[in-house]
Amino acid sequence: MFLFLFAISLGLTLQSHSYHKSKFVNSANSITGYIYSIKSDITTYFGLRKENELLLEENSRLKNLLQHTEKEGIAISDTAIFELGFVYRPAEVINNNFSKANNFLTLKGGKNQGVKPEMGVITSNGIVGITDQVGANYSTVLSILNSNSSISVQLKRTGHFGSLVWNGKDPNILQLIDISRQSPVAIGDSITTDGRSTIFPKNIPVGIVKDFTYDQSENFYIIDIALFNDMTRTENVYIIENKNAEEIKELENRSINE
Repeated sequence: MFLFLFAISLGLTLQSHSYHKSKFVNSANSITGYIYSIKSDITTYFGLRKENELLLEENSRLKNLLQHTEKEGIAISDTAIFELGFVYRPAEVINNNFSKANNFLTLKGGKNQGVKPEMGVITSNGIVGITDQVGANYSTVLSILNSNSSISVQLKRTGHFGSLVWNGKDPNILQLIDISRQSPVAIGDSITTDGRSTIFPKNIPVGIVKDFTYDQSENFYIIDIALFNDMTRTENVYIIENKNAEEIKELENRSINE
């Protein structure tokens, strides 16, 4: 009886006091993150061979890029990379949802590791989503497999841009909308980010055109995009910070308000 009454009083306290409610939510998130972390450590151990293969592939691509730039006489330095405005931070995925209508990922990395809301998240194969809720050492990511996700992308061949969304069906197929009928679209066309937001740099790979139909009522194409990235198996990601994001947003807000 004491435990029953104690539970009721605790619930009423959390509902009526925002401070206590906030502390409870933060504590719950920390506990959940810790549990996911243990689960991730176990599952990661059994997937080391595949992860090593992916790392070797990525290292090969980087070495080829370095060799090409040196051949062309282009000097690459840490300073030059930093001046591009984007900083990449590695992070571990400790929980990944992909079977619901609104999916999230949980990352091992939060404010203490420099993570903030509205940062792009990618793998070496393509985009994953955008950071949403950020705690001290953990953060959640609004997956591209989420009905609330909308990311600006482009047809790489022509530069025509639209919004990448998900219809909630196949986790390997997303939809590109708002591409006008005048745009030349072909099956096999590459889709990349267009750099029009402060979240993703330009030309991050997304996928290829698998199929497309024409919506006569809206005068736009609906294009099915086969993702490069396997969203059902994502264990290690890069979080992208745009060092110029605040300045860009401030200038844009001034223009809107004037």
